[in-house]
Formats: sequence, C-alpha cells, structure tokens
Amino acid sequence: MSTYKAQVLREAGKPLVLEHREIPVPKSGEALVHLQFAALNHRDLWMRKGAYGNMPGLPCVLGSDGFGIVEAVGSETNKSWIGSSVVIFPSLDWGENDLAPGPAWRILGVPDAGTFAEYIIVPVTQLFAAPKNLSPEEAASLPLAGVTAHRSLFQRGNLKAGEKVLITGIGGGTAQFLLQFAVAAGAEVWVTSRSQEKIEAAKKLGAKGGVLYTSPSWAEDLVKAAGSFDLCVDSAAGSGWAGICEALKPGGRLVFFGATRGAPEVPMRKAFFKQIDIRGTAMGSARDFREMLSFVQVHNIKPVIDSVFPLEQIEDAMQRMDQGLQTGKIILKIS
Repeated sequence: MSTYKAQVLREAGKPLVLEHREIPVPKSGEALVHLQFAALNHRDLWMRKGAYGNMPGLPCVLGSDGFGIVEAVGSETNKSWIGSSVVIFPSLDWGENDLAPGPAWRILGVPDAGTFAEYIIVPVTQLFAAPKNLSPEEAASLPLAGVTAHRSLFQRGNLKAGEKVLITGIGGGTAQFLLQFAVAAGAEVWVTSRSQEKIEAAKKLGAKGGVLYTSPSWAEDLVKAAGSFDLCVDSAAGSGWAGICEALKPGGRLVFFGATRGAPEVPMRKAFFKQIDIRGTAMGSARDFREMLSFVQVHNIKPVIDSVFPLEQIEDAMQRMDQGLQTGKIILKIS
C-alpha cells in the first residue's frame, strides 16, 4: 500500500498531527496532484487555535494554497492535465454568479482535505496552469491571498489608475499582494503597520509611505502626509474604521475581507455624510482567479516570500505567523 504524508488537524486548538495516509485514486472529473509546495494563511492559524467557529469535518488536512504536478485523472477526457504544473483554485463550488458565492461555496481545507500533504484530490475544474514567470514556491503563495487581493481591488474596489489607495496592516500575504497589484495598476499606495520595518519594506515595493497604526493620531498624520484616499482595503475592522472613515475622501470606498480586531466601530454620521461606500468581499470566483493569474504574469509580479519550512515543521511556521513576524508569505516545502 502506497502512503503519503499529511498534516492533520484532529481537534481544534491542538497541534497538527503528521499522519501517513493511503494515496487515493481520482474519480471521474477529479485529479490527483502531487504537491511540492503549500502556503500558510491566517485561516489555517485560526483553525489551529480553535478560533474559527464551527468546523465540521475534523479530523482534516488543513491548507488552501498549493503548487504541484498532476499525476493522475479520473476521466480519459482530462488526460491532457497529466504532467502539468498547476496551482489549485481553493474556492470550491462558488456558483455561476460572479457577484457573490452560492450556498454550496466553501474554501479548500476543512471540510475538504487541503494542501498540507504530499497528495490531494481536487475537481479538475480547480486546476489552473501555474504562471510561467514564477518559481514553484512563488506560485504556491498565490491562490487564496492573491484572488482575495485582486477581487478586493478591482471587482469590489473598482480601482482606477491614478487613484490613491490605503492598505492597512501591511506585512501579511494578502496585504503584500494588495500593494503589488495596486502599484502595478498605477495607483498611489500608502500603508499602515505596527512595524516601521514593514513600512520601509513596503516602500521598497512601491508604497509612497506609511504610518504606524499604534499611534492615536495615525489617521490625522496620514491625511497630513498623503491627503485623502479614494479607496481603502482593510481586514482588521475594530476601532480602526473610525480612522479609515476619517482618511477617505467624500464618496470614498472601503473594502474589507476580515475583522481580526473585532466588530467595526463605524462613525455613522461621518460615514453617511461623506457618502462612504462600504463593501464586503471574500475569496473570489473562477473568473477572478483567472484574471488574477493573468495580471501576475502580464505585470511580472513576484510574490514576497518570507520563509520556507519543511512540512514536518509546520508548528514552527504557525508560530511565526501567530507572532506577526512575517513579511510576505510563509511557505511549506512538501516534496
């Protein structure tokens, strides 16, 4: 019996367990991918810590991002995929409506077995050719964070060249992609962070400047330095929304895809008098994913890789993310 290694979350709040499982056989419409690299997302960390809410499907292999080689398919009509270098689209059963996902939508990695393993079975519809300008590690970093960033800026944020964009919490993977995509699209980008070092790193990637959000006057300081903003993309919410609404122009847009600092504190009068447009988003459709991959290749965008850990050291990788030490994506080397 042939087996493969997989990092399994057996119980929320407990360390992942390295298990050996039998290599599965793809059914009709499915593909077996031999994974080489995967990438961490905060979703994985929150699940590991037991902070993701109800998680049906445990025990389960975590992981939403992966690069690998298609080793087998379940249908003769899909044989052309065998041997292809692919990234996996982690938005499962989005549905036909690009505006919002349908009721069956879910993200790869709980309840469906994810990418922290040597092998994975996925529908052939989730396979996309890896961008030719990227290394395997860079390609593995793209899927979840890349599609979230692209949809936030262009489908939900309606970003246009020449506009001024604020990206909060620079340093994490999605924020790095937001910065790189917005700069490539011709926007003037400013950032916030709790680390001056991360602000300086963002400036090297094209940010015009930034401020420490730990300062009580961060929004006022930012507007003095940069002027008001057309668009802000945020994933923290909490008390930060008061400053964001202060920094946005009348008619400005606020796109958000998370609430890591809790429920937003919205200054209602300022928000409605300034006609601020608040738009939620999460992940993206197959069209968003295809357009993101094309954008990365056309603009020769190179993802920022923070560090690479062996699959066996996943707990060390999780700890680095939990401490907020990373700038860019944390990668797992699988095989």
